[in-house]
Amino acid sequence: MIERTGNAAAGETQSGVAPGHLHRRSFLLGSAACLGGIGLAGCATTDGMSLAEASALYGPVPTEKFPIPAADISKVNPKYYRRTVQYASKEAPGTIVVDPANYYVYRIEEGGLATRYGANVGRDGFRWSGDAYVGRKSEWATWTPPKEMIRRQPEAAKYARGMPGGLDNPLGARTLHLYQNGAYTLYTIYASSDPESIGSGITSGCVGLLSQDMIHLYERTPVKTKVVVLPA
Repeated sequence: MIERTGNAAAGETQSGVAPGHLHRRSFLLGSAACLGGIGLAGCATTDGMSLAEASALYGPVPTEKFPIPAADISKVNPKYYRRTVQYASKEAPGTIVVDPANYYVYRIEEGGLATRYGANVGRDGFRWSGDAYVGRKSEWATWTPPKEMIRRQPEAAKYARGMPGGLDNPLGARTLHLYQNGAYTLYTIYASSDPESIGSGITSGCVGLLSQDMIHLYERTPVKTKVVVLPA
């Protein structure tokens, strides 16, 4: 289950949202989430990526059903930008490894490498660990708040029959639904449009990547892919 303020599968707000007003960030935080532009193209971040490269990596995606705006990378610590890193693992290439203690998601690649993404993860009391697998995949999925969330946030009741996909939908552009032993766990890896959430624990156990990163991971992840969630 996901609970946070703006991007996953459920949530009550921790941001002081006025009663009756439910927006993407309130979903993420409460449910079961000095960079320049072209003029600074020659400057580099502390993680070795130029600002121009980061801007291009997280630029707009106008070809989507709901065009995705550029991510505000000034709100993301450069260490959470997508990159290829050395990563020793016994897992097979293609496996997804979630490291909630460090707010990273890895896709294991060949040759001792991995694609690393910055993430938001479960907040204290909602973290979990273990093995799962991708049971299904969704693009611009309908989001239905759990009954537990509706009890906490009555304003979510208007979506009890489902919130259609879109930029304000907590699940975002892409969702990987995690299963164990044939049953849906209610946990997901989802697309977040909230740059400030990356590198923090705000959800009820779900894992969020920036929309551009989630699309990148989604395209490389077939159903049945193994997912390992490490202890926090």
